[in-house]
Amino acid sequence: MPVTLRFMKFGKKGRPFYRIVAIDKRKKRDGSYIEKVGHYDPMIYPELIELNKPRINYWLDCGAEISQGLSKLFKKINFKKD
Repeated sequence: MPVTLRFMKFGKKGRPFYRIVAIDKRKKRDGSYIEKVGHYDPMIYPELIELNKPRINYWLDCGAEISQGLSKLFKKINFKKD
């Protein structure tokens, strides 16, 4: 099963909130996911970013891909795989 780490959008119009999830690559953005590994709120200052780094590293070791949007966030916060 191809797994990807990506954002899952929540919130309301003009007030987005994102969960960072491990999900089957073939599922829809807001479909059922395998595991929640963090969340991101871009609307507050400073931006709220909470990551479960051990679980993210686990999924990356299992061969999970990172979505384009999440890779931009990881570059922004200088996230490095352990």
